[in-house]
Amino acid sequence: MESVHFIVGIGVLATNAVAGIWGAAAWLRNRPSVGFWYALRTAQVAVVLQAGLGVTLLALGHVAPDDLHVIYGVAPIVVSFSAEAIRSGVAERELTGLDFDALPADRRRAIAAVIVRRETGIMAASALVVLFLALRAAATSGVLF
Repeated sequence: MESVHFIVGIGVLATNAVAGIWGAAAWLRNRPSVGFWYALRTAQVAVVLQAGLGVTLLALGHVAPDDLHVIYGVAPIVVSFSAEAIRSGVAERELTGLDFDALPADRRRAIAAVIVRRETGIMAASALVVLFLALRAAATSGVLF
């Protein structure tokens, strides 16, 4: 089971690196990317799977090599949920006080583009933070270094 935890950990690193870089590039270029959202969701699934495996190992009596390893293992879930909560309020903040349906089509598209860009930036940043936390978890595991 420890080897599965290690392999999924590599997956967490890889998927969050891809999602973070992809999202950052889309944000910087101001170009929406549907593929980014699939990469992000894949990375989030990997994080949940990894945390579940870690909790299972602890429940089976395995001891983490360092208490920080557990903290760095749980923190990505907190970051992901926090980012989703922040992201969910972006549209509401942009649309407060507007009669969106009464706006001209070009103005609606412009507002939608702003919302998508902000959401992409928030979630790309969260993927990069998760990548950093996963790297720290790997470092505290003693397996990599």
